[in-house]
Amino acid sequence: MLDSELRTNSKEASPPARIVQRVFRGYNRKLSVRLWNGETVDVGGGSPEVTLIFHEPRLFRELVLYRDPLRLAEAYFQGELDVEGDLYSVLGLKDHMESLRLTASEKLAFLFGALSLGGASAATRVKQSRHHSWLPKPWRGHSRRANREAIAYHYDVSNDFYRLWLDERMVYSCAYFGTPDDTLDQAQRNKLEHICRKLRLKPGERLLDIGCGWGALVRWAARHHGVHAHGITLSREQYEHNQAKIREEGLQDQLKVEFRDYRDLQGEDCYDKIVSVGMFEHVGLKNLPNYFAIARRLLTPGGLFLNHGITQEGEGWGNTVGTRFINRYVFPDGELDTVSNVQRAMERAGFEVLDVEALRRHYALTLRHWVGRLEERRDEALGLVPESAYRIWRLYMAACAVQFEQGDIGVYQILTAGKGGNSAGVPLTRRDLYL
Repeated sequence: MLDSELRTNSKEASPPARIVQRVFRGYNRKLSVRLWNGETVDVGGGSPEVTLIFHEPRLFRELVLYRDPLRLAEAYFQGELDVEGDLYSVLGLKDHMESLRLTASEKLAFLFGALSLGGASAATRVKQSRHHSWLPKPWRGHSRRANREAIAYHYDVSNDFYRLWLDERMVYSCAYFGTPDDTLDQAQRNKLEHICRKLRLKPGERLLDIGCGWGALVRWAARHHGVHAHGITLSREQYEHNQAKIREEGLQDQLKVEFRDYRDLQGEDCYDKIVSVGMFEHVGLKNLPNYFAIARRLLTPGGLFLNHGITQEGEGWGNTVGTRFINRYVFPDGELDTVSNVQRAMERAGFEVLDVEALRRHYALTLRHWVGRLEERRDEALGLVPESAYRIWRLYMAACAVQFEQGDIGVYQILTAGKGGNSAGVPLTRRDLYL
């Protein structure tokens, strides 16, 4: 059987359908491609896992001529392309399109075939929202204003939107699963307690959370470990949420959350423990030395600093399909590096690395929970954000889940102390973490 076959007689196949057959030759997943003219091409034989629906010839022509996977993602956001079925199964198209090799005669045939297609349809089915009309560029730098705008772009979509698919405490970072069967709520509670135990928090200690999000960790630490906590965020939506929760839970004497940039934190030896979860990815690689130096300045002698963040397999933040997608549509200021480079930067800032834990598989599970919950509440989500935003979040989280599963990206908790100190009485073993 051919890799691709037309449901109607192959002799009746149109030029676009024949192009689809060639493009997907050797593709090892089962999918269908439905064209604007009603034709459907099956790839791989058997029941398709997913169906790609092209609503207009313009998109098809651009993909044939340029074979840019990012254009495929943009078409999905804008409604020029629909995806029916298992979204995860279609994500392998990126690698297939990038590896596609055509002969000179095939390229010429594709060129004539693509140019012969008609123009765009009268209107696409989904229009870009105002929220996503501002697309910051990664070369904007990491000034205070640029970072505020970038954080607002991602986190100030709507608290109600995030509440639909996050856990009950609105923790927007990797959960910690005791077993794969843990609920998301349980796994996020596990994570909050795991971090507090790693920091060996004691009643009365001063804790700083750099990039505290919706405040779940600082509230957990204050309520369950008796610390005096200070959180900072650059998201107005998160700031307002934190103020309401502090009043609601009566934590005014133990907890303070400010709208503040980490570079504006003043003083020395101010905190017994410092934590940062899912924030340093926004700092920028050039700014990591300053970021870690500030944490070192604020930490008391013998104090502990835990940095929890995403890393990638290769060094530096190059110009790839993945980086362009992330910086254009998801995290305008996001940059990743290898875990070894992150540890090197921490050591150069004066920290001793005490413990490193890899949570890659935990984040893959977390993301699949988020995607499933978002899909289940699609109608509610579309009452809060435009469909383009819903599609962006759905695709980016599914793609990230696959990247974590494949090992392209990872996430690590790195526990450190100031060099030469007594490490806040950290035991010789990890046994206390699991009691």
